[in-house]
Amino acid sequence: MTRRLAVLTLALLAWWGAAADAAGPKPAALSEQDKADVARAEAYLNGITTLKARFLQMSPNGATAEGDAYLSRPGRMRLQYDPPSPLLVVADGTFLIVHDSQLDPSYIPLDSTPAGILVRADVRLTGGDVAVTRVARQPGVVRVSLVAAEDPAAGEITLVFSDRPFALRQWQIRDSQNQITTVSLFEAQSGLTLDPKLFRFQDPKFTKPKLNLHDG
Repeated sequence: MTRRLAVLTLALLAWWGAAADAAGPKPAALSEQDKADVARAEAYLNGITTLKARFLQMSPNGATAEGDAYLSRPGRMRLQYDPPSPLLVVADGTFLIVHDSQLDPSYIPLDSTPAGILVRADVRLTGGDVAVTRVARQPGVVRVSLVAAEDPAAGEITLVFSDRPFALRQWQIRDSQNQITTVSLFEAQSGLTLDPKLFRFQDPKFTKPKLNLHDG
């Protein structure tokens, strides 16, 4: 189960820019209301300095996992999964590291992942390497869907915001196989002082135990 969860999480975070054969979603022609909502999303994300929240991840097969999420912009994120899962995901400003005690750590360039969008120094959801495929509004909810502009078939991320107050509540990843993984946030707190050590990763395999000079 934990190995399957690690593989799923790696796929969830690393599909951005992956090759795919089928045609993906196309960039949308945005209405004035759409543009206003995209601007609200950009302003909200750019306004985050730090964020701490609980998260619930649901896989395409219905399996779930919970944990603590930490963001420190720019460039840093941590997903700490609750036991018994040994899974840990850390964005250190350069790489996104996915670690499972049963697997070797995977280092992925942060800018090549959907997670990188959330922690960029200057979040722009239109132009550049990101394209908006649709903006949807439901009572109390605004959904903004995005693809990699150069490879829309690789997958799609949908950011789900509450409307009042405007805040990120969920993101959904649709991969190139049309499988959807959802991460929901709750008990969110922003503007906290977070320990920089949260966003550093040291492979336990290369961590030497300290010697006790008083032994023997």
